[in-house]
Amino acid sequence: MLMSKEYSRFLGENVKQALHSRRIVLISGARQTGKTTLSKQISNKNCIYRSLDDTSLLRGALEDPKGFIKNNSQTMIIDEVQKAPLLLPEIKLVVDENNRNGQYLLTGSANLQTLPVVTESLAGRIKNIRLRTLTAGEILDSKPNFLERAFASDFPAKISGYDKRATINMAFKGGYPEAVKMKHISDTKEWHKDYINALMLRDLKDISNIKRQDSLEELFKIMLSWSGKFIDIAGICSKLTISKPTIETYVNTLVSMFLFDKVSPWIYTDYDRVGRKSKLYVSDSGLMSSILDWNEQEVALDPDRSGKLIETFVHKELVAQIDFGKNHSLYQYRDREKREIDFIVEQNDKKLLGIEVKAGHNVSKDDFKHLEWFKNNLAKKQFKGIVLYSGEHTIPFGKDMLAVPTAALWM
Repeated sequence: MLMSKEYSRFLGENVKQALHSRRIVLISGARQTGKTTLSKQISNKNCIYRSLDDTSLLRGALEDPKGFIKNNSQTMIIDEVQKAPLLLPEIKLVVDENNRNGQYLLTGSANLQTLPVVTESLAGRIKNIRLRTLTAGEILDSKPNFLERAFASDFPAKISGYDKRATINMAFKGGYPEAVKMKHISDTKEWHKDYINALMLRDLKDISNIKRQDSLEELFKIMLSWSGKFIDIAGICSKLTISKPTIETYVNTLVSMFLFDKVSPWIYTDYDRVGRKSKLYVSDSGLMSSILDWNEQEVALDPDRSGKLIETFVHKELVAQIDFGKNHSLYQYRDREKREIDFIVEQNDKKLLGIEVKAGHNVSKDDFKHLEWFKNNLAKKQFKGIVLYSGEHTIPFGKDMLAVPTAALWM
């Protein structure tokens, strides 16, 4: 088991580069993902660090925002800036008068663009960098190049050591740094539950005016069980006694807290039967398994739950690599004929990669049928298809179609 340590974050270099090209850099992400640690790792002796979790500093920021953000140093770091949104227009005035890059490094546990109390977007002045929970590569200290290999169809013939049980175990632990360090899965589960309880009690007041916290907590569990599914507000309404507009507000609140992610549909086609709904994923598979009180051994024997868990785990690994690579975008595909592809990755040059996720260790030609259809009817020559599975061999299934071990995502 890993001992207590500070993990090297792949996005660290992105933040350093942004500080040399933008006046303001914002590291956003859920609580306890490592934003503070990363900002301190990047800082130097000329930086000023101020955390708004400190009640005295928060009071100063709220009562005198203009004085609080005065900055004669190289960089001022303001942690949890969503607690004092009045700082943002004052920061805008400062950087409009002085165009020096790297003046402010902000961190936030909510999406500032979605908060009703934030009236200043800082457009053109700010670089927003999303920090997610730890990826498998960061935990293992092995920076992957999955996307480059996928578009080149260049994977090792065999990757050993990560069968279905091993992948499920990694997914159960998730990627919150403190939870990953826990020695026993029962301790990990307890940490996740305490984390959500604290988040609901403490952070909601900084983000949204939630009148029915009990309903939000119930909605949270429902959304966890829907990870990997398409957003269906009407279906959620049938399970809760609150109105559709309220549910939409609560869903957006949970997304703004970075607890869930939406994956947009790939619709760049004149094919008129393409679905338009977004897919919903919980941002950390360990959080999902803990709050739903899943048992690791039972999930391994349950195709539905193991499939949901591993697909959620794969989503986080994929989107994190897209974040720090900056050359790709993530989508999903479904049409009215029920052809569905879990993930579509679009490269900047418009080449496409389709990815299907299987929890099991067997793969067949039938697993490629939707990938083949997409290639032949929509993508033509600009498409490669991959089925991720829990085996250890890379297996060709026709031109530009490969079965690849899931471990290729982090090895």
